[in-house]
Amino acid sequence: MKILLTGSTGYIGKRLLNVLIEQGHQVVCCVRDTERFNQREALLDKIEILEVDLLEKESLKLIPKDIDGAYYLVHSMSSSSDYKSLEEQCAVNFREAIDGTNVKHVIYLSGIVNETDLSEHLSSRLNVEKELEKGKYYFTALRAGIIIGSGSASFEIIRDLVEKLPVMITPKWLMTKCQPIGIRDVISFLSLSIFNSKTYDQNFDIGGPDVLTYREMLLEFAKERGLKRKIWTVPVMTPRLSSYWLYFVTSTSYKLASSLVSSMKVEVVCRDTRINELLEVTPSSYQKSLEYAFAKIKTNEVLSSWKDAYASSGLTDSISDYIEVPTFGCFRDEREQEFDNREQCIQRIWSIGGKTGWYSGNWLWKLRGYLDKLFGGVGLRRGRTNIDSIHAGDALDFWRVLYANKEEGRLLLFAEMKLPGEAWLEFKIENGKLVQTATFRPLGVMGRAYWYSVLPFHGFIFKGMLRNIAGK
Repeated sequence: MKILLTGSTGYIGKRLLNVLIEQGHQVVCCVRDTERFNQREALLDKIEILEVDLLEKESLKLIPKDIDGAYYLVHSMSSSSDYKSLEEQCAVNFREAIDGTNVKHVIYLSGIVNETDLSEHLSSRLNVEKELEKGKYYFTALRAGIIIGSGSASFEIIRDLVEKLPVMITPKWLMTKCQPIGIRDVISFLSLSIFNSKTYDQNFDIGGPDVLTYREMLLEFAKERGLKRKIWTVPVMTPRLSSYWLYFVTSTSYKLASSLVSSMKVEVVCRDTRINELLEVTPSSYQKSLEYAFAKIKTNEVLSSWKDAYASSGLTDSISDYIEVPTFGCFRDEREQEFDNREQCIQRIWSIGGKTGWYSGNWLWKLRGYLDKLFGGVGLRRGRTNIDSIHAGDALDFWRVLYANKEEGRLLLFAEMKLPGEAWLEFKIENGKLVQTATFRPLGVMGRAYWYSVLPFHGFIFKGMLRNIAGK
């Protein structure tokens, strides 16, 4: 069967794509930016890639007429203050475009919405569901709560809280009940539902066997990690204070933290588990889902991460808008150094950031990350998805990867930290030398003042970084 997969560069989409191909389907991947789509060479003959923006009706004309099914995995929870109306418009545009094809079945991954007083985020998901079910096709909505898996937003936020804070003074919403589900089970439900007549024109709640409070989830996580943690809840934390608490302690952005806090006050517990019998799926327990997640992390097999989504930073433009590094009106710090071994030099470049650090003045990088977080930026806490590989579109501390070609020996990064301007950092192997270039395009007087204020540190940081990466 030919299946259209929206959100194919997202956390869920990347994982579902591999399963659909294993099942023998031909997959049409819809992406907003083809530069961010990275897949193994062996899969390229089994997929078709379309650059589509759901807000631009004209681009939706690229969708093939002969598709049999489609997955709608698009969410924009934190990318805009106006995300509710944008999500509705995306759903309407998608439905109208799909109605003009041969599609038989559409599946939407939504959120559990069993309360009458929903958060704006959950209300938006329900609204999208209502728009999509108006189509001329069979429609299925799978509603999930907290998703647990290596790289998932929920897992990484819980991990940050538990591993960084031995004692937590927490908001009262930590006593809210939820029903977490492992990412493996989410992918199973999604892949087994397509073209299954038992699921047509219905919505189902999907969840694991455990109903837990967020407090219990934190304590279970601590137990799994062999950590002793004390948690006290207080009734005095306002939603804004709660959002700041999540924002400063974890790797989430403030917009995402704010959306999560509003949703965490709403119980997300399944109405029933009838879909388990329909599809013959037995979801794993919360503890088992944690074990699976850490097994993937230990073996460095994290397939996707929420941090690589643009929502983790607020960047909404395409990579191609930044990949041409400007020169006019820019400040540049360009240095070059001969290296002893090309492969080792490239390996050091490809290991940069995260736990490896930045090869020089790491305490200054950490200070810059802390200040960035203080002023509403992403800070250094996003780290990197995989310790061995880097792909265009990946988050790398407070940078975004624009271009990564290991054979060519070139890595180009764009700064997502708070700056009075725009900044690029490039590493390039050229004529037996490592060329390292920092480019800054200032915004007004403040931008120029910023450049000259940090200029004294460049000699120390950039010189040491270049020398250490070159192996000198």
